[in-house]
Order: sequence, then C-alpha cells, then structure tokens
Amino acid sequence: MHLIKLIFRNALRHKLRTGLTMLGLVVAILSFGLLQTVVDAWYAGADAAAPNRLITRNAVSLMVPLPLHYREKIRSVEGVKAVAAANWFAGIYQDPKNFFPQFAVEPAYFAMFPEYRIPDAQFRAFARDRKGAIVGRKLAQTYGFKIGDVVPIKGTIFPGTWSFVVRGIYDGATAKTDTTQFFFHWDYLNETLKVRSPTLANKIGIFIVQIADVDRAAEVSEAIDALFDNSPAETLTETEKAFQIGFIRQTEAILMAVRLVSFLVIFIILAVMANTMAMTARERLGEYATLKALGFGGGFLAAMIFGESLAIAVMGSVIGVVCTFPVAVWFAAQMGTLFPVFEVSRETVMLQVACAVAVGMAAALLPARRAVRVRIVDGLRAIG
Repeated sequence: MHLIKLIFRNALRHKLRTGLTMLGLVVAILSFGLLQTVVDAWYAGADAAAPNRLITRNAVSLMVPLPLHYREKIRSVEGVKAVAAANWFAGIYQDPKNFFPQFAVEPAYFAMFPEYRIPDAQFRAFARDRKGAIVGRKLAQTYGFKIGDVVPIKGTIFPGTWSFVVRGIYDGATAKTDTTQFFFHWDYLNETLKVRSPTLANKIGIFIVQIADVDRAAEVSEAIDALFDNSPAETLTETEKAFQIGFIRQTEAILMAVRLVSFLVIFIILAVMANTMAMTARERLGEYATLKALGFGGGFLAAMIFGESLAIAVMGSVIGVVCTFPVAVWFAAQMGTLFPVFEVSRETVMLQVACAVAVGMAAALLPARRAVRVRIVDGLRAIG
C-alpha cells in the first residue's frame, strides 16, 4: 500500500511534465485506435460474408458481364438452393462525391440476405413498383431519403438519368450489417436497356448463389465453373468472403501503410515516455542512493520506477480509449457512407491497452537499470 502511494506521489511530483506526457499518450492511443478501426472497417464486408453464399462472375474480369441464360444452368447444379442476378450500377446522385453502392437486383436476392431486415409491407410495395428502390437505414439518414421520395441518379455505366421511388428502408440484423446500399429492380434496368442500349441488355454482372450445404462450397463452385469451360464467357465462382477479400487486396498497400503509421505513432510516444522517465531517474539518483543506504534493495527501486511509468501509461491509455468511441462516431459521421460499418472493436481496445502497457514497461527499463546499479556514494554525490 505504501509503495502504491509513493508511486502516485512520484508520478504527480512534476504535474506539468506528467500532464504533457499523458496528453501525448492520449493522442497516441486515440490515433492508434482510430487507425486500427479504419483497417477493420475495410475488412467489414469480408467479415460479414455468409458461408452459404457464392459469387459467380466472369473469369476474365468483373467488368465483363455474363449472359442471362447462365442463371438457369447454375440453378440446375446439385447443391444450389437459389440464384439471383445482380448488377453494379455506379450512378451519380446530385454530385460525384455522393458515393454509395447501387445494385440492380432480383427480388429473390433479399431472401439470400436475412441480415437485411425489411418490413413486409415495404417489401410488397417495392415488389409492385417497377421503379421501386430499397435503401439502407444509414444511407437514408445521410441523404434524408424517406418512403415515397423520388431519387434521380445519373448513370455512368448505363447512360441516362434514372428515377427511382424509395419503397423500403432496411435495417441491419447487427451493428456490423452494411446499411449504406441502394437496391432497385434488375428487370427495370434490363427492360430500359433494351430500348436505350440493346447491346447492354440481358447481361449480368454477378450471380449470387445460395447453397444448401456450406461444407460443399468448393465442390459446388467447381461444378458451376465446369458448366462453362471452353465457353465464350467462362466463370469464376468463389465464396462471398473470398470475393470481398479480392477487392480488399487491391488496396492492400494502403492498408499496410495505415497499419505501419498506427504503430509508428506508438513508437514515437514510447520515445517521449522513455525521455520522461530518464529525466525523472536522473533527477532522483540521490533519492535512490539514500533509499539504498536505508536498506531498500534494488527490487524496491525497480518496482517504484516501473510502477510510476505504468501508472502514467495506464492513466493515459484509459483516457485515450474512452475518447476513441466518441471520436470514432464523429469520424464515421464525417465520412458519410464511405465506411458502411465503423465500430471500435473489443480487439482494438485490448490492443490499445496492450500497447500502453508495453510502452510503460519499455520506458522504465533503462531508468530502472540505472537506479538498481547506482552506487550509494555516486548517488549521494549527485545531490544538489
């Protein structure tokens, strides 16, 4: 108990120095947590992928579509439970900076995604309206969409201005469900393309395939791709998670840079913390020598120094962790729909605390070593 009191009194002896060091720790731990959450947000789509969903696309590139008649052939494969078409739309709403995912889908698509919670009445209204659309809750809140609103979107891949009527707003089953997406009828897209751009009609970007047995995912994928071997449009079928990770790999260098920066921040605050503890130990050499003369051993001195360093690190980390949550909420609001899921995970908090403890321990190593090894005569000579 006396040692703990001594540790905290020592930590608060130079209040300005301790306060500035803790402030640096707070900023570092907060920055580290925020950067780690950005990386987690990038992987959110892959983490939320269901094991019973496969994605079939053109083997050459995602930009090359597949013929519509592939749908029935895929449906005939043993182990396939359901198939639905989906096309990436990539339109512009009011301003190019207003980015959000837009997909032309078949109604059967939603049966494969039980994590999208849509009220029955709204889904029926969507099914009846050729121009109907279903939007995510976060997307609706970002742009103020309400049931019955007409949303004009200028096509980029598919030319022209398209008007959609919001018929439903879906919520996520969990906080990690993406609620920033915009869905509308694939039939509406296809029928319009037959008039405007016939060469783009009856083409599918990807097929969502639901399978009955997740243990047969590889087998079913191979069977689907075997159907179209040596055809003008060969396919590549993979799990939804593998499909999502394929996108993430395109930005892997950016993610690596973000991770490196987050740990660089910790390294910098380690240097600051080490400097603080070194100054503290240098100023107290006389006190350490006096304690040794009174019979206190090296272990007591080391415990006192490590305790002080850890106390500062832990207090700074606690404040930093607490601040991470409101800052993450603010940051997500500023990013709009760029990060569909932006949530500080338990793993990130544990990593923040672990880094703070590591910084506290590492910063005390050399000062503790010096205090333990100091000779009483040399230490007393340092007084004044």
